[in-house]
Amino acid sequence: DALSVREAELAMRRRLGDRESNILAVQSNLAATYRSLGRFEEALQMKRDGYTGHLNLYGTEHRETLIEANNYAASLLDLQR
Repeated sequence: DALSVREAELAMRRRLGDRESNILAVQSNLAATYRSLGRFEEALQMKRDGYTGHLNLYGTEHRETLIEANNYAASLLDLQR
């Protein structure tokens, strides 16, 4: 299923030492999969990590960081936080 494929891809990219930007993209896809399956806590953790990763990689005003901030906020809303 999609979830196991995305989890395996993230693990493989981390193990192989892929570029941080690629890992963050896969992490974002995995978070979206968790969210679509109703696994909101896991989605929130992934989105938080993704947002932090983008913040560290690109800074506060980069387009990708702002997109991840929005996605993280959506995950917070899913959990009514």
